[in-house]
Amino acid sequence: MSLFSELKRRNVLRVALVYLAGTWLLIQVLETLFPIFGLAETSIRIVVILLAIGFFPAIVLAWVFERTPNGLRKDSEIDRDADVDVRGSKTFDRIVIIVLALGMAYFAFDKFVLDPARDAEIIETETERARSEALFESYGAKSIVVLPFVNMSGDPEQEFFSDGISEELMNLLSKIQELRVISRTSAFSFKGKDVDIPTIADKLNVDHVLEGSVRKSGDKVRITVQLIDARTDSHLWSETYDRTLDDIFAIQDEIAVVVVEQLKITLLGEAPESRKIDPDAYVLYLQAKHLLTFGGNEDRPKIIELLEQALEVAPDYVPALNSLGLAYYWSTRSVETSLQAEYRRRSIEMNNKALKIDPDDAAANVHLAFRYFSDDLDPAAAAPLYERAVQSDPGDEYIVTGVSYFARLISRPDQAIALGEYAIARNPQCARCYYTLSQAYRDAGRFDEAEARADIARSLGMRLDYSIAKTQLMNGQAEEALAAFEQMDDPNHQILSGMAIALYSLGRQDEFETVLAKLRQDWGDEQPIFVAFVYASAGDADTAFDWLDKGIEKDTFNVIREYTSPFFRNLHSDPRWQDVLERIGMSPEQLAAIEFNLMLPNRAGVSN
Repeated sequence: MSLFSELKRRNVLRVALVYLAGTWLLIQVLETLFPIFGLAETSIRIVVILLAIGFFPAIVLAWVFERTPNGLRKDSEIDRDADVDVRGSKTFDRIVIIVLALGMAYFAFDKFVLDPARDAEIIETETERARSEALFESYGAKSIVVLPFVNMSGDPEQEFFSDGISEELMNLLSKIQELRVISRTSAFSFKGKDVDIPTIADKLNVDHVLEGSVRKSGDKVRITVQLIDARTDSHLWSETYDRTLDDIFAIQDEIAVVVVEQLKITLLGEAPESRKIDPDAYVLYLQAKHLLTFGGNEDRPKIIELLEQALEVAPDYVPALNSLGLAYYWSTRSVETSLQAEYRRRSIEMNNKALKIDPDDAAANVHLAFRYFSDDLDPAAAAPLYERAVQSDPGDEYIVTGVSYFARLISRPDQAIALGEYAIARNPQCARCYYTLSQAYRDAGRFDEAEARADIARSLGMRLDYSIAKTQLMNGQAEEALAAFEQMDDPNHQILSGMAIALYSLGRQDEFETVLAKLRQDWGDEQPIFVAFVYASAGDADTAFDWLDKGIEKDTFNVIREYTSPFFRNLHSDPRWQDVLERIGMSPEQLAAIEFNLMLPNRAGVSN
């Protein structure tokens, strides 16, 4: 008898087939189940190894033993003519058929149900990874961070000047399309810290560092600057400029030219030049901008005074006009009610004047776009202005993250996420950028990615306990979210709303009603939209829509800011939801009519 016939007679082939089919099916199931229970890939590998080892004993046992009507017996003890077990053979056949049927069923389920969702996730992940890689590959080694220059004047009051020079150089270099310049927040995160150059370069993923010092005495200025190759921590170039304030812009231009030469950048256009202005107005502007960035509400009168003085000297200085408009706008929240209308009027006046002088100015376009959106509730008018702002100044973190926020609200989640990823690529130490990106992922229903970005923002110093707890709640982690909410001091409308939704999800009805009653009593008049969140999440659509109506009457733009929240998903199938969207100008038809096809600059290797 041939070996094949003998293997077949002893059921070795059947056992091998059943073992292999069963092993394949078990591994497929475990690959799905293990991640759910938090088991690492190592666990699956161990199972595969054990099953592989077990294959050989199974084959040996099938060869040695035979199933007979009298049970398992050694093959050598069987009378082949009198002790043949047809039933045993049929049993193996049935087992083979059952295992293969289960395998085919799982294969079909995996192919047509699990595969599409898995492939979509992989494609999305790979797209974002490719976008990030393209950003850095498109620049090669042409990347730089301008660290805050050291104030050597011996007067802490002159800190604004050294910081201002650093930021102006940063802004000037960012106009070079072929150069990736790290934004201000990340660059200034190392201010006053004893961190070596290679470490800074590694954290920011750059290859060059520009650092220096500034000494100002009267109208005399000494600027010392050095360009460093971060890969080797070696100096490429250094220079000391002893000039007067009248030459401050020429110094900046000369430094930009040297950077282009040293980094061997082939410019596609003309070399950028500083915006020339009266030196006295420039110093006043830098002082006001420093206070606008680092100061508080109490500094706003001083900011307005400094900027008005600067504009008396240089009435057409667009950066000062933009900053003054912004100072007036933010001051409307802190001045007396009788002054609010006047401050709002002045803010609009400064904005309009800046746009008249420079229609392409990024900051002025963003301010006007925000007015159209928040005051006039006209996103269609705001969209082209936001587009123009990003195209004019894609290196400004505030502009890019602001436009990402706008994209979220008009239901362009892919654009919002792309803008957010672009912002953190240029600003990897920007907590606010990660937070904005986290919100974009959350609104897109990608909660794990949202929580991951929020965790990074928190690690960079941003207080995000509420945001992370809210994301956990949306992701079905009610226990964890409630524990986080309960740890927060002085519960406001956001915390009470989150607690109520978590309690309802956990079936703790009495506590739910107590928290909801407090939310309605303390915040119902001021923040009705958060009461609507609770009723919508609890499935009480009628009451939720009543509170939504109150929210629209109270502050329509506040409803626009929140309407994308997953807390409202229970209302989406109700015909009344369409009516709400139309009233706030956010229905699918209204949003589709908005022309917003933002293309990120080619310099980033990223497009939308």
